[in-house]
Amino acid sequence: MRENVPWWKSGILYQIYPRSFQDSDGDGVGDLRGVIERQPYLRELGVDALWLSPIFPSPMEDFGYDISDYTGIDPLFGTLADFDALVAAAHDFGLKIVLDLVPNHTSDQHPWFIESRGSRDSSKRDWYIWRDPKGEGGPPNNWLSEFGGSTWEFDAHTGQYYYHAFLRSQPDLNWRNPEVRGAMHDVMRFWLRRGVDGFRVDVMWHLIKDDMLRDNPPNPDFVPGQQPYEQLIPLYSTDRPEVHDVVAELRQVIDEFDDRVLIGEIYLPPAKLVAYYGRNLAGAHLPFNFALISTPWNARAIAKLVDDYEAALPAGAWPNWVLGNHDRQRIASRLGTDQARVAAMLLLTLRGTPTLYYGDEIGMPQVAIAPDRVRDPWEKNVPGMGVGRDGCRTPMQWDETAYAGFSVREPWLPLSKDIALVNVATERQNTASMLSLYRALVTLRRARPELALGGYRLVSVADDLLVYAREHQDQRSLVALNLGMATISLEVRGHVLLSTFMDRQAEVIDGLLSLRGAEGIVIEP
Repeated sequence: MRENVPWWKSGILYQIYPRSFQDSDGDGVGDLRGVIERQPYLRELGVDALWLSPIFPSPMEDFGYDISDYTGIDPLFGTLADFDALVAAAHDFGLKIVLDLVPNHTSDQHPWFIESRGSRDSSKRDWYIWRDPKGEGGPPNNWLSEFGGSTWEFDAHTGQYYYHAFLRSQPDLNWRNPEVRGAMHDVMRFWLRRGVDGFRVDVMWHLIKDDMLRDNPPNPDFVPGQQPYEQLIPLYSTDRPEVHDVVAELRQVIDEFDDRVLIGEIYLPPAKLVAYYGRNLAGAHLPFNFALISTPWNARAIAKLVDDYEAALPAGAWPNWVLGNHDRQRIASRLGTDQARVAAMLLLTLRGTPTLYYGDEIGMPQVAIAPDRVRDPWEKNVPGMGVGRDGCRTPMQWDETAYAGFSVREPWLPLSKDIALVNVATERQNTASMLSLYRALVTLRRARPELALGGYRLVSVADDLLVYAREHQDQRSLVALNLGMATISLEVRGHVLLSTFMDRQAEVIDGLLSLRGAEGIVIEP
């Protein structure tokens, strides 16, 4: 079915959290060899690219998002040889490899920062954001860390504060310094030369801060009980106009190599998000669109979101959609198992590149984590706010054995209590399982050019019913989704390509379609 379009445009991304995918060496933590072992499954699922959360050397205070060496592999995950073997195996299977690049900040154990904090005269002092105390010794401004507290940490040795948007052990790099930009560009080239097919850039909208470090204004909509970070509007600490020059330079490095992709993590409304495609589309190929995660699960809200996003896209820009990731509650728990099936059909039939999160294809739930098993530093820093991310990072459930086929010993995070039913081995045997539905949706998307590449047109929206058409040249599909639990009837003619109930294939509809509660259906008119 593939036409002459980039792979990231017609393909499907699959996010792997390496710590939790497959343990090959029996230490209770997933690793690169484990990903290699499970590549036949990924090929069977039908995805096109594997995005790996960070695998670089790290103290693991934020589980890899605090990097101490950008050009190595943490021994927990394996070696550079293991990584090279993974790339080779993936490419042999026809799969792409996308790395998670974290250029906004390093670990405080990175040699760059160790040198930077050594003295005010250090050659790398300006590689990070250092400022004198304000007034009688307070922090330089009022900026707040996303992980709680001030963004400023005082360093007694040099008498200045350094800036950290997240943990104090994650000092932010100074992207106004051309040496920093050059060093990170070289990091990208190191991995691109090893065969990686692109990068997902962590917190892309954070990369440049206000040059005058002005105070952020108070958030007039803040109410007690929200996360402390939301007390202020991050006007001067994120999404600065100059960031687009930085993104354009990252894209230039990507464009030095053939057939690679630049993806940006950007938690902004669609109207602001689309600016990250860059002038003349010379920015990120895919600025991640997370809006479905937070949009109310009703037909009108989703229809409006899609229309607004499509209208905001620059001419020629390619959309993308995300429903789950390593930072957000699992879909099956957020929406319920029945609507999670409808969500799968929505994600894989909207116009644009979809990203799947490991385990969502089998309906893995959010796992409740006992207080003594919490590992997430965000939850530890802001307890009781419900920000903990451990519950969506639990080990992949491969079978119903004691440790779900993930490991031979107790994993680093607890497993779900439902592994007897929600696991790959069991769901492979059930033609109506969540896994079978995902595989059918992926297969259908591959077989139907209009679903992979076609245009989107809203047909109707009312109450719990969302109906849209996908069209490409002379091929057309109609998607009808029931986002409620009551049966809905609609006028339509055609034959059924796929139902989320997996029981109506080839059924002919001649006038009146009865759409069951929490049913989605794809029809060829």
